[in-house]
Amino acid sequence: MTADLSPTPAPQLSPTRRAFGVYIGRFEPPHLAHQAVMREALEQVDTLILVIGSARAARTTKNPFTAQEREALIRAMLTEAGVDPARLRFVAVRDHLYDEGRWLAEVRSGVQAHTGGSADVALIGHIKDGSSYYLRSFPDWDFLPTHVISGLSATAVRRALFERRLHDLGGMVPPAVEAFLREFYPSADSAALRAEYEHLLACQAALDPARTPPIAVTAHAAVTRAGRVLLLRRGVHPGQGNLALPGRELLPDETLVACAARAAQLDTGLDVREFMGADATSTGLHAAWLAGQVFDAPDRSPRGRVVAHAFPFNLGSGPLPDLRPGGDAAQALWLPVPEALGSPELFFEDHHAILEELLARA
Repeated sequence: MTADLSPTPAPQLSPTRRAFGVYIGRFEPPHLAHQAVMREALEQVDTLILVIGSARAARTTKNPFTAQEREALIRAMLTEAGVDPARLRFVAVRDHLYDEGRWLAEVRSGVQAHTGGSADVALIGHIKDGSSYYLRSFPDWDFLPTHVISGLSATAVRRALFERRLHDLGGMVPPAVEAFLREFYPSADSAALRAEYEHLLACQAALDPARTPPIAVTAHAAVTRAGRVLLLRRGVHPGQGNLALPGRELLPDETLVACAARAAQLDTGLDVREFMGADATSTGLHAAWLAGQVFDAPDRSPRGRVVAHAFPFNLGSGPLPDLRPGGDAAQALWLPVPEALGSPELFFEDHHAILEELLARA
């Protein structure tokens, strides 16, 4: 695929040069269209601040590269194109699927750390669909529309990488990025991602195309005791090796909170009812139900449309019960809460965000 990156006819941009420009993206990985937008922006601003999203997350087929890797790639491809790297600044922000205000605050504070309080800031982008909503979320920053229009997407680049079509990369990414991808390809991380990609393709192929893709409903348990949280390490794809909360799909004859309790027992060998007293099926589970939350970001899972319900079970203090992993769990463990909250890059899908939300409410 060769991208057409020639600017389309458009009104002339204001001749006023800005002190700072902000370009927000995931850049998974950065490609020729990204490079063209950045070079166009640098013709209109003195300093370009690149906000790299989906930072500090486990590698997935959607987000295969770390924020540090993406920053290095952007620096390399722009330097290769003759850009002075002193004109670049970087901000890495995490995804906050269930707290948009927190995401906006992280972007704003990261940018302000580079602008020194200057109000001479412009936001660069192209409003193409609902995914561009964030371009309207910073009303105090002037908007500079890009004139670079291209059908190229990072999704196509990732597919070429996972489908072993390295010969297609040259028409989609700058030379510095292609060199990195070819070096990354034989790595253990790349092999794990290819295996996960093939697993997801097999799951999609198993769906009946004549039917609407099913919506799965799952329930998860966030069990805490003595300052630790109960987690499992996944032993299967997707997310093999990542930490996750115990969870199961809802059965026709059970409540959501009962499903979460069942998941904890099947995945880790821990029966939370034993710690709730004789009324475990009424008052104890009802308290957990009252504190539960729904997590329904449409793209929260690469497996398809999965709506998750999660419930906190606080088992108080005392000795930590022995665990026995089961199901998809390769390991069950008690992790100190601060360590779990401080390690979003170790978690499966949005389970870290779920844990953050539940513990914040608790």
